[in-house]
Amino acid sequence: MDSSERTTNRSEQKSRKFLKSLIQKQPRDLLLVIGTGVSAAVAPGIPALCSWRSCIEAVIEAADQLEVLHPGDVAEFRKKVIKDKDLLVVAHDLIRKMSPRTGDTKPNFFQDCLMEVFDNLEQHIQNPVVLQSILRLMGRGTMVLTTNYDNLLEIFGQQQGKPMASLDLKDKDKVLQWARGHIKYGVLHIHGLYTDPCGMVLDPSGYKDVTQDPEVMEILQNLYRTKSFVFLGCGETLRDQIFQALFLYTVKNKVDLEHYMLVLKENEDHFFKLQADMLLHGIKVVSYGDCFEYFPEYVQDLTTQICKQRSPDADRVDSTTLLEMLTSARIK
Repeated sequence: MDSSERTTNRSEQKSRKFLKSLIQKQPRDLLLVIGTGVSAAVAPGIPALCSWRSCIEAVIEAADQLEVLHPGDVAEFRKKVIKDKDLLVVAHDLIRKMSPRTGDTKPNFFQDCLMEVFDNLEQHIQNPVVLQSILRLMGRGTMVLTTNYDNLLEIFGQQQGKPMASLDLKDKDKVLQWARGHIKYGVLHIHGLYTDPCGMVLDPSGYKDVTQDPEVMEILQNLYRTKSFVFLGCGETLRDQIFQALFLYTVKNKVDLEHYMLVLKENEDHFFKLQADMLLHGIKVVSYGDCFEYFPEYVQDLTTQICKQRSPDADRVDSTTLLEMLTSARIK
């Protein structure tokens, strides 16, 4: 694509319309689900952030360099990444291979490999537009959860002076506070965070304490029933076993819900089939364009549209203020 075509396409991209049902939502009625696409847009210099496949390949490479995985196993996992369709299973097997034979996932070498892969993340933030948009929405009450191991959002938020908090499902009290909206700048990592080996989980069995806790499950499922989830940069999230266990399998009448997924439209037939399939889950699939470069600008413009909506609370405050002013004037 030459420069003139790119300019024309971007001009067309700016004229794209947004779904009224989405931009008329109040920020506090939204919950963002952040996938690898967000990290890839923010830090393109780290291949491991671009996709699950790239992340697993980088971990295998780190395991080879750190000599924490037998060369035969390294070769076998490299084949699996290429051949296997279910990358979550491959990742789970990789974690098990670098964990004690007792089956316990901690301590393990997987965390060391992730720390090698995600070393000095803050130095690789090149395009913070998406993160700025997410923080803007969080400031107005939007909640955030992620399937990512990285903490790019928290790093950037702290640089902007925001009291960011990284949470995982192992901490019940914090999860309940977050779900009730009491941790404004909290980011729930449903797979855990690479800096905390105790919180990293890929298999739902690792969250038995969570899935068998009626209080936690009820409040999480209530979010899926009452909030509009907006999937950003998510490709495999709906196939993610943990996300399914927490939300999809347990929430009934999903077709009556209204969630949204922003996707790249590379192939029209695939895109419209995905739209039809996702409606069965109560998810409206929306294209941000046919080029990944459009993603950050689309999210920025979408955020601007959503933040234009006047909060009912603001109307109440304005009415109260006006009443106080009239009362004060009468007294004088």
